[in-house]
Amino acid sequence: MSFSSRLIVAAAVLVAAPAMAAKKAKVGELASAFTATTIDKQKLWLEALTGRVVVLNYWATWCAPCKAEMPIMDRFYRRHKAAGFELIGITTEGSLPAYALKKLDAVLTYPLAARSKGPSYASFDSVPTSFVIDRRGVLREIKSESFDEDEFNALILPLLAETAP
Repeated sequence: MSFSSRLIVAAAVLVAAPAMAAKKAKVGELASAFTATTIDKQKLWLEALTGRVVVLNYWATWCAPCKAEMPIMDRFYRRHKAAGFELIGITTEGSLPAYALKKLDAVLTYPLAARSKGPSYASFDSVPTSFVIDRRGVLREIKSESFDEDEFNALILPLLAETAP
């Protein structure tokens, strides 16, 4: 392929790129596919969690509000996991090695992930940011700040009361 042909192909790709970009997550729509790799190298797929209420919580080790909500979420997870609740904590710091999170992972009962795939969940401006998905797989809430216990209960308990599909 000549240089000019490669240039034309490259220009076409650049023009088409915005149209091919991943769709941003929207409340009220079905949640996009998602995969997380936990600290202990387990893969979690959103599709496998259908019928459960799922919270994807993006956080950072330097984030004080993140650290404040983690014990709240952990207590809730321990109490309601059997009722169909799933929580995945995803660090936003891709350069942070998984071994650096091992101590925290050992203390929390919900899984921590150091990597995730699902581009519609990568477009947020602050941490913590949580994506709440109901039992039918519909995105019900995007919250770009920390939860307090009352807010978390008020949002998640009614979703857990809904009938699984």
